[in-house]
Amino acid sequence: MARETTYLELSQDDGGAHKFYEVTVDGTAVSVRYGRIGADGQLQTSSFPSAEKARAAAAKKIGEKVRKGYAPAVQGQRAARSVTRRQVASAPSTARAVAPVLWRFRTGSSAFGIHVDEDRCWVGNQAGDVYTLSHGGEVLARYSLPDGVKCLVADEFWIYAGCDDGTVYDLSSKVPFGAYAIAADVDIYWLDIHEGVLHVSDANGGLTVIDHEDEHQWSRKSAGGGAWMVRADERAVYHGHSGGVTAYAANGTGQLWHTRTPGGVLFGWQEEHSVYAGTVRNTVQRLSKATGAVEASYACDAAVYSCATSPDGRHVFAGDSSSSVYCFDADGRRLWKLGTGGGSALSMQYLDGRLYLVTTDGSLVCVDATEQAIAAAQQGSVPAPMDVKSAEALPVFTPAASASAVATISMAAAPAGGVVVECVQQGNRMRVQVVSGGFDPSWNVQFPRGIREAGARYVVDGLHAASGGFYRVRGEIRRLV
Repeated sequence: MARETTYLELSQDDGGAHKFYEVTVDGTAVSVRYGRIGADGQLQTSSFPSAEKARAAAAKKIGEKVRKGYAPAVQGQRAARSVTRRQVASAPSTARAVAPVLWRFRTGSSAFGIHVDEDRCWVGNQAGDVYTLSHGGEVLARYSLPDGVKCLVADEFWIYAGCDDGTVYDLSSKVPFGAYAIAADVDIYWLDIHEGVLHVSDANGGLTVIDHEDEHQWSRKSAGGGAWMVRADERAVYHGHSGGVTAYAANGTGQLWHTRTPGGVLFGWQEEHSVYAGTVRNTVQRLSKATGAVEASYACDAAVYSCATSPDGRHVFAGDSSSSVYCFDADGRRLWKLGTGGGSALSMQYLDGRLYLVTTDGSLVCVDATEQAIAAAQQGSVPAPMDVKSAEALPVFTPAASASAVATISMAAAPAGGVVVECVQQGNRMRVQVVSGGFDPSWNVQFPRGIREAGARYVVDGLHAASGGFYRVRGEIRRLV
C-alpha cells in the first residue's frame, strides 16, 4: 500500500502555540514527527501487526490532535518562530598569567547554560545537549533536547533548560518534559524561575511572566532592547536591557525603579539584597534591590559577558570579551585578572572555592579560585588541566512530548509511596489533580502540557507542595494502565 502522510499545524493568534504534527503510515509502520513549526522536530516510529492496525493507530493520533485544534496545513507556508543565536566575539586575553584550571570538558558546541549545585555541574550548549558532571569532572549523564539551550536555571530541587524551540524543559527526573511553552512571537534571550513562576526576557527588551500551569500572567516592554538579564525573587523581577536595569513588582502591578547603567546589560546576577549587572562598557555594577541605587562598580578591561559572586558577596567575579576572568572585593578593588586559557566566559558560577565557566569554545571549565591557587598562578605555576571525556556508555535522556511516549505501569506494579494524579477537563483548561489521599484535592499539579489527556491517570514518585499553592512532581512520570 502507498505511503500516506498527514501534516497538521496548530498556530494560535496570541502566539501561545506554534507547532506541527505529522503522521506517516508506511505498511505496518507509523512514524510521528512533531515540534515547533520550521524546526525538524522529533521523530518516533512504531510497528504494528498489520497495515490495518497501523492505519487505525494513525487515525487515532490524528483525531486526537484535530480535537485539540490542529488543522491540515502545507508545510513551509508558516514561518518559524524568531530565534536569535547570540553572536559574540572573543579576543585573546591580555592577562600576564593563566587561571589555574583543574579540568575542562568540551561539549562540542557553543555553550551559554550553566548551573552548579551541591551535587553536580550542569552545562547546556547550542546543539541542544545538556551534560551533568561531578565536581571532580566525571561526566554523569546527557540530555538531548530538540533545540539549542539558551540557559539553565534552578528553582529549589528543579532544574530547567530554556531552549530555542520556545520550550522550557524540566530536567529534574530521568525523562525531561516540557514544563512551559513560550509564545512564538517571543525571541528568548534569558530566563529565570522563582517558586514555579517563569520570567522570560527577550530580544525586543520585553519581559513575560508565566505561572506554574504554563499560563500567561503579565508582560512589560522596557525602554531598551536586547534584554540579556532577568532575575527574580519574592519581591520583584529585575530586568536588564540596553537601557539599564528595571525592577517590577513581582505581581506585575508596576515599576519599582529604573537605573541606567554604563552601556547595555549583557548578564545579570543576584544576591539577597543586591543585583549585579555586567555591561558592554567594561563594568559590573552592584545595585540595591530596594532602591536601584548603585552600591559599587567593578571595572574590567573589556565588555563584560558574565558575572557571579561568592555566596556572601565578599568576592565578585567577571568574565570579559577578551578571554579574561577577574576577581574583586565587595567594594570594587580588583584582586586579580587571569586568562581563561580557552575563550571568553559567557556564563559563570562560584561554589566552594571553585569558579565554573562556560566559554565561547563550548567548554565547561573548573577553576581553582582559592587564594593559594591564584597566588601560584600569578607566579606562573598552574596545574595541568584534566581533559574530561564522555564515556561511550553515557546514558542519554530525551523528552517525552506525547502521552504515547510515556512509560506505562499497572497499579499493582506502581512503586510504594507513588502518588496518583488525574487529568481533568475544566472548561477549556486541562488541569491535573491529585487522586491519592493525604494531599489537598483543590490544588493543581504542575504537569507537562504535552501529555495531558482527559481522564488519563499517572503515577509519580512524589509531590512537593510549593508556596504558590500547587504541587510539583518529584521523580518519574508513568501512565497507569
